[in-house]
Amino acid sequence: MDESRYSVDVGPIDAKPHHFVLVLLDGFSLLAFAASIDALRIANRLSRQTLYTWRLVGENGEAVACSAGTRFQLDGGLDELNRDDIVLVCGGVDVARASTRKILNWLRREARRGVVLGGLCTAGYTLAKAGLLDGRKATIHWENHDSFAEEFEDVHLTKSVFVMDGNRYTTAGGTSSIDLMLKLIGDHHGETLASAVADQMIYSAIRTDQDTQRLSTPTRIGVRHPKLSQVIQMMEAHIEDPISPATLARDVGMSTRQLERLFRRYLNRSPKRYYMELRLEKARNLLMQTDMSVINVALACGFASPSHFSKCYRAQYATTPYRERGVHVSKDATQG
Repeated sequence: MDESRYSVDVGPIDAKPHHFVLVLLDGFSLLAFAASIDALRIANRLSRQTLYTWRLVGENGEAVACSAGTRFQLDGGLDELNRDDIVLVCGGVDVARASTRKILNWLRREARRGVVLGGLCTAGYTLAKAGLLDGRKATIHWENHDSFAEEFEDVHLTKSVFVMDGNRYTTAGGTSSIDLMLKLIGDHHGETLASAVADQMIYSAIRTDQDTQRLSTPTRIGVRHPKLSQVIQMMEAHIEDPISPATLARDVGMSTRQLERLFRRYLNRSPKRYYMELRLEKARNLLMQTDMSVINVALACGFASPSHFSKCYRAQYATTPYRERGVHVSKDATQG
C-alpha cells in the first residue's frame, strides 16, 4: 500500500510535535514496540506533517535485543527529559530481571518532574516496581496477571486492553499498543486521523479501555451453559479460599450430582479436578514469575499443607514445586 497517495487534513498545527521516548528493556516485545511506533509514523505520513517524533533509549545507551533476539541500535541512554515528553517503557520476557535499579531510579526521577509514563506489554511491572502505579488502575499481559496481583496489592489491576489513569498508561501487550496509540492520536488530532491510521494498519476493530484482553474462560473453552459458566467464574474468583462443589452447586441452584454431570459433559472432568487444575496453573505462574516462597505460593492457591501442594503439583506437572523454582532460578542465572 502506497501511503503517500492518501492524506488526512488535520489543519495547521501550532504546537510543536508530541515527542515520545521509548525505553527498550532487555528482552522487550518486538510486536508491542513496532505496533506503537508504526502508528506514529503513519500518523505523520497521512497528515503530511511531523505530528510525532521519537527516540529509542535504554540502560546502556548503545544497543538492546528484543525477545526474538534481534538487536536494536539506541539513540541514547537514560538522560534527563523534557517535561512534556511521553515515556513508553517496552517490556517483554523476564521483565523482573530487566527492571534494574538504574531503570527504576530513572523512572522515579522523571515521574517527580511530571513526565507522562507508560508501560507496554509487561512493563506495567516496571512502573509498579518503581512505585509509580500505587493507587492507580493498570493492566498487564494476562500471563503476568497472577504474579502482578500478588506482588503489587496497592495497584488496581484490571484485565483491560489498555488503561490510562492520569499521566500513567499501561497496555496488555501485543496489538494493544495500537489501541493505546490510536486513542492518543485521536485525543491529539481527532478521530478522523486515528481511524485513517487504523485503516492503514488493517486494524478494523479498534478497542477501548473498556475491552478486555482475553475472552472469559467459559467462552474460550467453548462452554455455553450459563450455570456452568457461572460456576467456573466463581472458581476463578476463589483460588486462595476454594469453595466446595456442594456450595458451588447450591449457589447456582442445582444439585451436586447435576454439577458433576455438567462438568463431565462439557469438560470431561469432575468439578474437583477442574478446580485443582486452576489452582495449580496459578501456582505454576507464581513459581515461575515471582520470588514468593513455595509455602506462600501454596497458601495463595488454597493449599493449607505444603506436602499436599507438592503431591498435587507433582501429579500435574511431573516435578515438584521446589524443582520448578530451582529450574527457573538457574535459567535466570544463565541468562543474566
